[in-house]
Amino acid sequence: MGRYLKSLFSIIVMLPVFASAADSGNIVVVPEKENVGACAMPDEIAPVDEAPFKMKKLVRPAFPCRRDTLCTSDISSDGKITKAVNSMIERISRRGGGTVVVPAGRWLSGRIELKSNVELHLAEGAVIEFLGQVADYQPAVFTRHEGVEVMGAGAFIYANGAKNIALTGKGVIMGPPMDVPMRKFPNGNSVVEKDIDYRMPVSERLCDGLNGRTFYRPKSFSPINCKNVLVEGVTFERSLLWNVNPVYCENVIIRGITVNSTDVPSGDGIDISSCRNVLIEYSTLNCGDDCFTLKAGRCEDGLRVNRPTENVLIRYCLAKDGHGGITCGSETAGGIRRVYLHDCVFYGTRTGFRFKTRRNRGGTVEDITYENVRLVNVREAFTWDLLGSKMYMGELARRNPPLDITPLTPTVKDITIRNFIVESADRMMTINGIPEIPCSGVLIENGSVRTNRIIKTLNDADGIMLRNMEIQATDNTLVIDNSRNVTFDNVTFYIPGNALNIDFRGNNVSDIIIRSGGKERQCHNGINLL
Repeated sequence: MGRYLKSLFSIIVMLPVFASAADSGNIVVVPEKENVGACAMPDEIAPVDEAPFKMKKLVRPAFPCRRDTLCTSDISSDGKITKAVNSMIERISRRGGGTVVVPAGRWLSGRIELKSNVELHLAEGAVIEFLGQVADYQPAVFTRHEGVEVMGAGAFIYANGAKNIALTGKGVIMGPPMDVPMRKFPNGNSVVEKDIDYRMPVSERLCDGLNGRTFYRPKSFSPINCKNVLVEGVTFERSLLWNVNPVYCENVIIRGITVNSTDVPSGDGIDISSCRNVLIEYSTLNCGDDCFTLKAGRCEDGLRVNRPTENVLIRYCLAKDGHGGITCGSETAGGIRRVYLHDCVFYGTRTGFRFKTRRNRGGTVEDITYENVRLVNVREAFTWDLLGSKMYMGELARRNPPLDITPLTPTVKDITIRNFIVESADRMMTINGIPEIPCSGVLIENGSVRTNRIIKTLNDADGIMLRNMEIQATDNTLVIDNSRNVTFDNVTFYIPGNALNIDFRGNNVSDIIIRSGGKERQCHNGINLL
């Protein structure tokens, strides 16, 4: 049993001011809900010059003036446009490129495949409803399912190895009705890394749903191995799985899209998977799972591929319902680095900032900066979860004893979150790290928080700084368990009893510092030191 100490620190009571960071002299200016999201999108893409890392200038792809428009005579005898629209795309690509237009109306389709130098434009009032039969997504194509490469359904709109492609317009991409049998198909027999042997050649990993084989539901839009990709203005409704999921892509612009998938399990909004040079702006996500998500491959197969997600800018976006406003993981094997999110609003998401990986996922999440964010009605503002649940992870979800460090051991470090307002939360923060490699290098500064609870626990963290913050809470308890180098610097609390109740647990608690007004209180292994 580790030592257990309950310490009470007196604090200064001040009137809360939730528009600025307490005592820092720096006003926190964050956007309102009306300033962000698809409804606020301007016509032009502003220059990318504010990122804390060197970011390639991203330019909207241009297409020749050549156009081809779908018409009702293109509907086949079975009521679908699949054959016609794919023929148009193929033909216009061979001629050097152009735009295929889907006019207003309701159109039924199976899988559509984009080709190089083609823009698929959905006019206002156009709805492409994708069908819910396995046959509509044959033959199997090369894709990635939850971070593992397979041959499967791909996506409603798919591309492989294309350059200069776009999905644009004010129309709607819609999945099949909510009662189709496909929605009830099991997502494999277990977690995907157990279903797919990473040593098997990818060409043999056939998951097409035929002859009793597994069928992984198609995503809504998922280009793979593509360069210069644009998604703009489109609304995604009623997905079967993830909505927008570029994989192994370079130079990606996603702007002004709307996602509504709250009733869809695993209905993620935007999943960036092992891509580089990505701009996401003025988008509104309302999801049945994570909203803005960064991924990089899973377990041994992700290590084999070893492709990171890097150089990602997310700005002026709105996350509504969803498990996480911005989530790194849980597929992290190739690494996630150089990510910058600013001027966003998370309105009603379960978690605001979410870092999620597992002991068998590998990779490093690092060099992440989030700033100028407003959080409203969130369950928890900041979450680190490196353990997962026993249901999916078995004994790997057991925190102790520490395990040997292997190539599959994940690392999460060097995270900065600054200039934020948490208007309302049930809990401010939880860190569930792993003792082998604690979460480290976390700076949270210049923020105002209204919450019921402050910190559920800081497990296995090394190097956490909370600086220049105001925290108003209805509970006064913090739990710090086997963590070290944790500093509260100029943090003003408004809590019951005007006293902070800190529970220290474990044998490895050290260097816990509360610094305010030039005075410092330090706790070392459960002993108070002035």
